[in-house]
Amino acid sequence: MPCKLLNICEYETHKLVRIQSVRLGSLKWAFNGVILMFICIVMFWNKEYQEHDYVVSSVTAKVKGVAMTSLPDVGDIVWDVVDYSGPSQGKNSFFVVTNVIVTKNQRQGKCPEVPPYGKVCWTDKDCVKGFWDQNSHGVQTGACVKFDVTQKTCEVSTWCPIETKKKPPKPALLASAENFTVLIKNNIRFPNFNFIRRNILPEMTDSYLKHCQFNRRTDPWCPIFRLGDIVLEARENFSEMAVEGGVIGIQINWDCNLDGFLRNCLPKYSFRRLDEKESNRTLYPGLNFRFARYQTEKGVGERTLFKAFGIRFDVMVFGKAGKFSIIQLIIYIGSTLSYYALTTLFIDWLIGTSCFSKEARQNYSEKKVESVQDRQQCILCVSFVDDNHIRVVKRSHRKSLQQVKPMSVHPFKDDIRHLSAMAGVLQKGHIIDKQPQALSRPSRPAWCMCGCCLPSTPPQEQLCCRMSRGRCITTSSLFEQLVLSRPLLEAVLLYREPLCELTEGEQWTTALRHCAYIQYITWRIGAPPRESLPVIPSCSVWRIREEYSSQDGEYTGMRPSRTTSPQSSPNTKL
Repeated sequence: MPCKLLNICEYETHKLVRIQSVRLGSLKWAFNGVILMFICIVMFWNKEYQEHDYVVSSVTAKVKGVAMTSLPDVGDIVWDVVDYSGPSQGKNSFFVVTNVIVTKNQRQGKCPEVPPYGKVCWTDKDCVKGFWDQNSHGVQTGACVKFDVTQKTCEVSTWCPIETKKKPPKPALLASAENFTVLIKNNIRFPNFNFIRRNILPEMTDSYLKHCQFNRRTDPWCPIFRLGDIVLEARENFSEMAVEGGVIGIQINWDCNLDGFLRNCLPKYSFRRLDEKESNRTLYPGLNFRFARYQTEKGVGERTLFKAFGIRFDVMVFGKAGKFSIIQLIIYIGSTLSYYALTTLFIDWLIGTSCFSKEARQNYSEKKVESVQDRQQCILCVSFVDDNHIRVVKRSHRKSLQQVKPMSVHPFKDDIRHLSAMAGVLQKGHIIDKQPQALSRPSRPAWCMCGCCLPSTPPQEQLCCRMSRGRCITTSSLFEQLVLSRPLLEAVLLYREPLCELTEGEQWTTALRHCAYIQYITWRIGAPPRESLPVIPSCSVWRIREEYSSQDGEYTGMRPSRTTSPQSSPNTKL
């Protein structure tokens, strides 16, 4: 019992439909081949069969080079690595000075503030003693003093004289820094694989490092770079960039394959400019900072102020290593199996298009999809004498069944066994030669097309034997022979119950009437589509009732049941 309740002793599988078609079969295998090729290409291209780990690295840089500049009021200055490297710029970066503005012999004292940083004044009352702000070079003394021949400014206590130049000189004073070189040492590690490496490769010797220089074509793995080449690789002009400075990114990418004979782990260098070049040109362009050199002159402390412009180089390391893993391979294969469902979706869509006939599409749909109707919803099927198709419709509680649009249309299929049996019975001489006459009806409803239907209240009983106006099926001689013929109906009843007795009475008349209903359904509808209930036209129902009437004149009308085979019991209890 627990096994049955929990459904753990059951196995369910999907229903398959096999279509014998060379065209569809060839298309399926061609499509599956394309998917397989795509999966294999992606697997080998992205190395999806590998387990991956990301790089952990450290970077150090050593710049070498000497330059000489001639500065106004200063003279010749030799710049070595201590002078042009500037202060530390942070982790994984280095700075090289390329241009300077020099303010010589500054001393602590009082002097007029420089416009526009200082306030233009007329009298001492315009100046506030002790005032300063973020743009000031010092603290105001409260005095208004002459700045030049045209204006006065508030006096400040600061290093005098104050720096007055704003724009750096052109060309850059240290333009020769283009020929400086930098040695970049990069140590990496992939923790998951316990793999360690650095960009100074094992095969590199001391003599090689003393003479090599990075060149993307001839020597792409040399760790020594010329600064001009770095800027050029970033598609910039060193002479222009050296005037106001900027930021260059040096990217080192480690794409490592750690699988056996395919082992490969070499750095790849790329370069790009990181700071804004054009869009924000007027707002604080380039890169600069200030530093000072202090000395004592006749016992008084002095300094030389340098506003240094230069290029900062940021070294950024990226990397990923991969190594074969059977688990990753299984996961990838499992995740790609779902791609084969695209073949089914594509072929299903193709069958549903105009590439196939309507009958083929409907037949495939019936075989592939098994519909289960809601018990609250009744699906009916009808047949018209002037249309050789079976129509499946939904029962409507408001609209006449004659006017309901069909859900689907199925071709009529002759029941050969039924035709053979009827022919055998009719050969015994029970053939009616006269032409039946249509019975006159007192009032024909609007939905009737044959003129022989009677008004009916339930919408599901408002059905005619025709779609368009014309002759009623009850006027056919075959209707008399196949549906109303008493010898034929008795033979059918005896065929089903060989030992029943032919008697007269209400019960036998009811059996004959119901057998006539079944005969009509078998003749005009055959085997109805699955989960649908056949409906007999009103004209035929009343003609059968007139032939085999109830003594009290009472009939139950249409009561749909869940029987699907008209041979076992009529689907309408009339």
